[in-house]
Amino acid sequence: MVIRGARQVGKTYLVEHWGAEQFESVLTVDLERERDLHSLFAQTNPNRVLQELALLRNQSVIPGKTLLFLDEIQACPAALASLRYFCELKPELHVIAAGSLLDFALREFACAMPVGRVEFLHLYSMSFEEFVAATEGAALADYLRTWTLRAPPSEAVGRRLSDVLRNYFFVGGMPEPVAAYAARQDLLEVQRIQTGLVQTMEADFAKYGPRRLHELMRKTYRHVAHNVGRKIKFVRISRDDRSAGVRRALEFLALSRVVHPVVHTGANGLPLGAEQDDRHFKALFLDIGLVNRLCSLPLANTVELVAIHEGALAEQFVGQQLLAAAPEFEDAGLFYWVREARSANAEVDYVIGWQQEVLPVEVKAGKTGTLRSLLQFLREKRRCRAVRFYSGPPALEHVKLPGQEGAAVQLLSLPLFAAGQLNRLLREAFEETPPATR
Repeated sequence: MVIRGARQVGKTYLVEHWGAEQFESVLTVDLERERDLHSLFAQTNPNRVLQELALLRNQSVIPGKTLLFLDEIQACPAALASLRYFCELKPELHVIAAGSLLDFALREFACAMPVGRVEFLHLYSMSFEEFVAATEGAALADYLRTWTLRAPPSEAVGRRLSDVLRNYFFVGGMPEPVAAYAARQDLLEVQRIQTGLVQTMEADFAKYGPRRLHELMRKTYRHVAHNVGRKIKFVRISRDDRSAGVRRALEFLALSRVVHPVVHTGANGLPLGAEQDDRHFKALFLDIGLVNRLCSLPLANTVELVAIHEGALAEQFVGQQLLAAAPEFEDAGLFYWVREARSANAEVDYVIGWQQEVLPVEVKAGKTGTLRSLLQFLREKRRCRAVRFYSGPPALEHVKLPGQEGAAVQLLSLPLFAAGQLNRLLREAFEETPPATR
């Protein structure tokens, strides 16, 4: 098994904590720090690798009782190749690998990956549901994951969840800031930890190509954080570099999972990626808390925190929850729809596939706001269902399409805090309700 994810999302802790519960021992090899061990993996006999590891560590490796954990495996391409031999020649031994820059290493990997012999899992920062469990306790988290449209949250409970959501907007889902907040509710300490994470990620840029690329990645990194929800235009990132260089910087940031592209799709059918247009894209940042740190949003009053950037933060939040809710074995992609035409521009924040349908998803930070683009999409694509996230209560309603007599669509409106529960709420709303008449 190979776990892929950005730096500091908790890969090492997760594997070692779970391994300690499930196995008698965990043998961890940090291939970034312990470069003297790289030579062990040059051989194709896993029995010899294990014998020498056991000798050097003075720790027995017993299949079924020992978990072998190869951390930061991207630092040793030979170890990546050795996974094939562990699977074929030592299948009774449990092996997990992880790495912060693994996607970049896989792209550069000279050997063929052992298809069918390695399972990939994708780890993101903590979801809002996990944040609620860590900071507010199991009861509220259980309620969040189980409430229904038939029995929606009361005004008091909804207000409580919205207040916790504001805290998540500031703290985010990176495990270390969440742990500090859960322990002490000290937002200054959270900010200090976030600053360290931002600087650590920037320090990683030195691992990519020439010095000029490092500076361009730093510019791009900060530009994305300041422009969540806006179309990426290379000239806005750097007027001194060619678009090919900026594109390369964005690609490397995406491979390191620091940014996540949201790509335009024609959205005429599934899969959405079949009609993606890489010339038009937005980008999400790794974590909403780090967005706030990079944008230097004020610490003093978290109730007022999103006043200036609330639309962008709401879009970042929903995208982050859509990624976290995807199956862990799937490298989830995010899509949006845009039409750029004189006097007829339209943009839908996200477009998702649900069962055999294409659903547009609109994100609003407040309780009100026009649905012009959403309705235009539904009319143009002849779709009859849509989703809106906003700060109001849950509702399933029929909405008339302007300019089409008698035509109506189903609009599922959900509070922002329910973004992580979208799939189950879609089942409740639409599997039990016939589609609107077109």
